[in-house]
Amino acid sequence: MTKPIKFFIAGAFVCSSLFASAQIKLGHINSTQLLAMMPETKTADSTLQKFGETLQAQMKTMTAEYDSKVAEYQEKANAMAEPIKAAKEKEIRDLGDRIQDFQESAQTSVQKKKEEVYSPIIKKADEAIKAVAKEKSYTYIFDSSVGALLYTTDSDDIMSMVKEKLKLK
Repeated sequence: MTKPIKFFIAGAFVCSSLFASAQIKLGHINSTQLLAMMPETKTADSTLQKFGETLQAQMKTMTAEYDSKVAEYQEKANAMAEPIKAAKEKEIRDLGDRIQDFQESAQTSVQKKKEEVYSPIIKKADEAIKAVAKEKSYTYIFDSSVGALLYTTDSDDIMSMVKEKLKLK
């Protein structure tokens, strides 16, 4: 054999030996279930619910005011002079715009609040998963809650180890 061929065969042998000796250890966890088990999640859910209820109460007040003004306008519109009628219509439109702006602002606020209260919980779960993966020498951990894991062989469910790490029952 020529030198380049011998070198190629030797290189292939070395590479195949390295791949054969490298062990890939797979694990999976359902992160949605894990987060639901964490006591911090219940507190975050409660905080988010109270925040939403406050915004809903304000929205209800604004809507009641709008409905009242519309009903009053409809009742008295025929007897109003044109300038008063135009002013009332503008007042109702402005209130409708404020309600719409409030709805948009409330949605943004709820999303920000959700990120604020859940981020530390997600981070804590993520750190526990990574710690277990390192301690137990896992190469890959898949999240089975997202439905992307269609098939796997010899994959360990690490839920019990992560629950232990987080001191969950």
